Amino acid sequence: MSGRYDIEGLKARLSGIRTEENPALVKQKSRDFFWYSPTLKRQLESVTGDIVVSPKTRDEVIATLAAAHALGIPVTPRGTGTGNYGQAMPLSGGIVLDLSGFAQVLEIGHGRVVAEPGAVIAAIDKVTRADSRQEMRLHPSTYHTASIGGFIAGGSGGIGSIRWGGLRDAGNIVSLEVVTMEASPRVLTLGGDDLHKVSHAYGTNGIITKVEMPLAPAYAWVDVIVGCETLRGAAELANMLGEQDGLLLKELAVVAAPVPHDHFKRHQKFLPREKHLVMAMVADFALDPFLALVRRHKGAELLMRSDTLSPEEAKGLPPVFELSWNHTTLRALRDDPTVTYLQVLYPFPNQVELVARIHERFGDELPAHLEFVKFDGKVTCFGLPLVRFTSEERLEEIMAIHEEMGAPIFNPHRYTLEEGGMKQTDEVQLAFKREADPQGLLNPGKMIAWEDPSYDYKSGKTFLFRGLAEG
Repeated sequence: MSGRYDIEGLKARLSGIRTEENPALVKQKSRDFFWYSPTLKRQLESVTGDIVVSPKTRDEVIATLAAAHALGIPVTPRGTGTGNYGQAMPLSGGIVLDLSGFAQVLEIGHGRVVAEPGAVIAAIDKVTRADSRQEMRLHPSTYHTASIGGFIAGGSGGIGSIRWGGLRDAGNIVSLEVVTMEASPRVLTLGGDDLHKVSHAYGTNGIITKVEMPLAPAYAWVDVIVGCETLRGAAELANMLGEQDGLLLKELAVVAAPVPHDHFKRHQKFLPREKHLVMAMVADFALDPFLALVRRHKGAELLMRSDTLSPEEAKGLPPVFELSWNHTTLRALRDDPTVTYLQVLYPFPNQVELVARIHERFGDELPAHLEFVKFDGKVTCFGLPLVRFTSEERLEEIMAIHEEMGAPIFNPHRYTLEEGGMKQTDEVQLAFKREADPQGLLNPGKMIAWEDPSYDYKSGKTFLFRGLAEG
């Protein structure tokens, strides 16, 4: 692969900017959590870049993009590589643009923070809490390792989505600064609808060099785990709790038995094997009304609350958010490498009924995992069910059955924007791509509508991030 691009010429143009060519280190930086999917593991196992370039300032990003443009070398940006779909993997080799060292918090205001893209979300919160008792509204379960730029370019929501919705929702990103991939790269500031040219676009439409995000008041969050006798009972309880406007929750999930007992090892002593869990992060002042509602729910039993644990009991316990979202899958995968997962939407208003029907249909092949969120202003749930993987053909079959039963799939076993079902490419996206990256050198291979002009991006599929050309 190294003979494909003029890497020596590139280095000559990048004097003073840190680079790395050790093949083992380049391969390491060319990977993310793609191996969650057996399909992606097969397809992407051999992918690697030619060189890692690690800019620490916007000027260094501009210099790198200008040099790469002049030499026709592709550039794939990455933060800390915690994505799951190969978003940050350089399909055409070339430069892996490692932005993890470009990581300062620049400004904190009332309800907002400005940071560089490589800033880790937990590090941003540490600074904003100390400054003014504020914290990020949304973060993935990889809170302690995920960068803010990577979250915006490759993520969609997570902890906080029960209150705030996802990154697709107006107001959850304030503004972005991006650098284009041209002979003379330009610096653009995007706001409003223009943000969505770059959010969840995998770095195909410009390199994020600054983010402005909204903040919320920081509270003392209490982890609560409730056990229920049936999956339906757990889903009904979580749905009811999510609909309480006066309760301040930051996370609300359901995980079907026996997954929690079998895979949440450090919490195992609290978790009877037959209990289906409701897991929540509750603001300390909202705990009493939360527990009163739980007590009213037939068959619900309080299993754990973090604020009453002794230091000995609490020692080594991960927070509930590290049992949720993609961490649920990760914990199961560590014990059973044959497990994979799906991403499902159970649409409002029949979400609980649909969850029950789908999981009755599949039984033990598809242990349920639900994340309750605000979606288009309504409380509903996403599914990240575990799948006991047998073959790629069966996986496709399971997804088709979901779609037939009325549960759209956002396919985590595809590495392109469109096939994953998260991002609808349209005329506006493509026009911006032509403007910002005329040679198609930014993260090539991830946007089908760019690579294949005949691709039908107007199909009636459900997309999480809708197209910008829609009225």
